[in-house]
Amino acid sequence: MGSRVILNLVLCFLVVLSCSCNSCYGSARKLTALYKPPPMVLKYHNGKLLEGNLPVSILWYGKFTSTQKSIVSDFFLSLNPTSRNHLQHSSKTTTNPYVSHWWETVQTYMKNAQKKQTHIILSKQTTDEKYSLGKSLTRSQISELSQRVNSKPGTITLVLTDKDVTVEGFCMSSCGFHGSNKMKNSAFIWVGNSVTQCAGQCAWPFHQPIYRPQDKPLVAPNGDVGVDGMIMNIASLLSGTVTNPFGNGYFQGTANAPLEVSSACPGVYGKGAYPGYAGNLLRDTDTGGSYNAHGVNGRKYLLPALFNPTTSECSTLV
Repeated sequence: MGSRVILNLVLCFLVVLSCSCNSCYGSARKLTALYKPPPMVLKYHNGKLLEGNLPVSILWYGKFTSTQKSIVSDFFLSLNPTSRNHLQHSSKTTTNPYVSHWWETVQTYMKNAQKKQTHIILSKQTTDEKYSLGKSLTRSQISELSQRVNSKPGTITLVLTDKDVTVEGFCMSSCGFHGSNKMKNSAFIWVGNSVTQCAGQCAWPFHQPIYRPQDKPLVAPNGDVGVDGMIMNIASLLSGTVTNPFGNGYFQGTANAPLEVSSACPGVYGKGAYPGYAGNLLRDTDTGGSYNAHGVNGRKYLLPALFNPTTSECSTLV
């Protein structure tokens, strides 16, 4: 009888221990479920930003049409708040989001750093239809091309390459990049027309994606998959160049691989976006084009979300 009693006591002890442990695990699961990671913050590293009146020059490398050039030029003209003066009110609405509204998020960063508001001024444009450096370019050659156009302090040069030009890293690792000449205090941006090379990567959602589910692509708002895709990348890189021109401005992560104002929100264009879905967008009833911002001369554009420093979330126009 003694051994049986001892055995029963041991079994009871094990049952109690098991229940206690399960209770502990349950509490751990609840605590884990309640854990929320800290919000992402794009830290200001006290470097120089591109503030005040900011001239932007464009080098068209290749045989761009006049219509393609006007699509890009109108985007830059649309960044100025005066471009929406014809509106009855200047506040952002669901029905009338403008390109200049999108730019206001960038201005928030300037204000937080106690810098002047940045006003984009479309400067000179140069065309190189003879492909002076050939049709296969390195990154250093992109920098060389930018210096040909404009290297004045406090300026940006935009180098745009046509669909028949390959650039080092294009499609494989990037759809564009921005760089700088610290000695001259100037910056440059490169973006390529991806329509014949990797539209599924650099012009999505206006082309079927390379790796995601093959849903029907959206209609480009200006009827040009390549150039409408370029606009998305130009906008993304422009916001990053102004707020992190020399690698010591606003970013998260390392200076060599930073998350910037737009790259912190990849693939997000409207509310409800998730990987493979750009979000809820506006649709042109005449052309079927998808967009989220109005521009000058009746233009419509699809612009990437920007990380909002006030809300610590990706901010979209629609």
